[in-house]
Amino acid sequence: MVLSIEQVNKSFGANVVLENITAKIEDGDRIGLIGVNGAGKSTLLNLITGGLQADSGSIAVSNDVSIGFLRQNSGLSTDHTIWEEMRGVFRPVLEMEQRLRGLEKQISHPDLDHEGEAYRALAEEYAVLDEQFSKAEGYLVDVKIRTILNGMGFADKPEDTVIRTLSGGEKTRLALAKLLLEQPDLLILDEPTNHLDFKTLTWLEEYLLGYKGALLLVSHDRYFLDKLVLGIWEVERHKLETYKGNYSKYVLLKKERRERQQKEYELQQKEIASMEDFVARNLVRASTTKRAQSRIAALERMERVEKPQGDLKAARMSFSYDREPVKDVLVVENLSLSVGEGENRKHLADGIHLHVERGNKIAIIGANGVGKSSFLKAVLKKIPVDSGRFYWGKNVKTAYYEQELKGLDPGKTALEEIWLRYPQMTENQVRSVLGSVLLTGEAVYKKVSVLSGGEKAKLAFAELMLQRGNVLLLDEPTNHLDLSSKEVLEEALQEYEGTVLMVSHDRYMLNRVPDYIMEFTGSGVEIYKGRYDEYLAEKERRRNKAASAGQEDRPSAPVKAANSGGYRTRQQKNEQIKRRQLLKETEARIAGLEEQIRQLEEEIALPQVYENYLLMGEKCKELDEAKQSLSLVMEEWVSLSEE
Repeated sequence: MVLSIEQVNKSFGANVVLENITAKIEDGDRIGLIGVNGAGKSTLLNLITGGLQADSGSIAVSNDVSIGFLRQNSGLSTDHTIWEEMRGVFRPVLEMEQRLRGLEKQISHPDLDHEGEAYRALAEEYAVLDEQFSKAEGYLVDVKIRTILNGMGFADKPEDTVIRTLSGGEKTRLALAKLLLEQPDLLILDEPTNHLDFKTLTWLEEYLLGYKGALLLVSHDRYFLDKLVLGIWEVERHKLETYKGNYSKYVLLKKERRERQQKEYELQQKEIASMEDFVARNLVRASTTKRAQSRIAALERMERVEKPQGDLKAARMSFSYDREPVKDVLVVENLSLSVGEGENRKHLADGIHLHVERGNKIAIIGANGVGKSSFLKAVLKKIPVDSGRFYWGKNVKTAYYEQELKGLDPGKTALEEIWLRYPQMTENQVRSVLGSVLLTGEAVYKKVSVLSGGEKAKLAFAELMLQRGNVLLLDEPTNHLDLSSKEVLEEALQEYEGTVLMVSHDRYMLNRVPDYIMEFTGSGVEIYKGRYDEYLAEKERRRNKAASAGQEDRPSAPVKAANSGGYRTRQQKNEQIKRRQLLKETEARIAGLEEQIRQLEEEIALPQVYENYLLMGEKCKELDEAKQSLSLVMEEWVSLSEE
């Protein structure tokens, strides 16, 4: 067992946050922690990691269990370079390596008597330390660091980049990279997928699938949870409920549990009513008093089934429009995009072609910074295009959801934000619209500037519903939304009969809403029919087809002869000469292995290698074998030097 939580309670003043929480984490567990914003997830994580103390109950961590917890920018020394910070994780191993290099210099010193006691002591210390270094995978330190840095999107960052010059998002990713290198027994990640592009996200998922320790993941990314976790912890109404399986399984199990509990409650209430009726009719009659008293005792002993409280109140969203547009909603021809001015101007994309028909639902994906959001702004004429053209069809009415939510006036209240835009509405009508997205009570009188990210997003959706556009342009619409609100939005978009163009990283949504995927590649745009999983399958098919075509054109690589590992000479009378020749052979093998290691390390740094997870694994394995071979040959060299 890694961790045990027993009857834990936590309140802040009169505000109860967690009540009678009991759960445990075993070796190898992969748990997703979910709940609405403010449910108490962060409080629970802080209790587990020691940042808070429970009011009552206990949290026990097994002996020698290390816990790693990702906090934003945590554990980073901003004056260090990226490479210094990552190597700091392996300080004890690197100290061993320094000692080994020092011993090698001492052993190879020409003035040292190779027959003397001092030499034998140095050789023995070297052998013991080298074994410890190998067990600690010291030869793989640089490989591990490069693998993690490349996977987390730092392949193009110079290793000597000072951390304080990184952006906030880069620091967060680097903190995660450092935590992955530390490999704690229990790895706790709080929203690790925020601001990761598909490439980095896919790499992180593959890495965590092979993680040897236990995982506790807080995430609103349902696709991520589906792929990684084997259990769900849900914090709701101060309680913790546990479910076996991934997120999709949890949805089914929760529904079944609620239905079962409702039936049990109804049956028990029926039984209680029957028993109470019997008591009322028979308690005063002498002949049946004892039986009535027996029923009373049974009622007192009965363990009551709690009435199911049902799901928490969810937002309601619905999008509709008044006029049907023509069939050809949007035509884009050879569009070229750039952003910025002067020296800061950055070219984003060329040759964008797109034909959108009425009712199409198209998701736009791609790495960060390739022009997805700019494309939406360009066709809305919010930014100019470099070249090419586009035109909207007749009767098109667009409605736009902006990722940064800049369209909201920070000086207005939520009520004013809607009412001033739609003055024909009554206050009750405005409050009703706001209530549909769960902005109620005092929240409607809050200034936009003090609303949370989730509240601002809901306000923007309330306004979007009122626009009644027949074409919705949505830029990262699920950002800031909790799981329940994401589900509501997806259902609304599925039912919407109009046209949708949306930029999204939410793969769960990408598997439910669009009928086309439009990928910005950095060099152009590619269109895929279907949803996200179909896009992945088609992309893999295209990649394999291209690889097969390339393999047919490529001449076969020469097969490199394997090193026999041994060196034979004619029998010579002079053993001294033989030993010198063997030493020379061993030194040549050492040089060859060192060159092989250098070449492999250079290959691992190539984009075509680190972008291919399987190839990266093969290269790392080759490098590991080469370094192990070098270690063995060094032992031979030490042995020959002793003779």
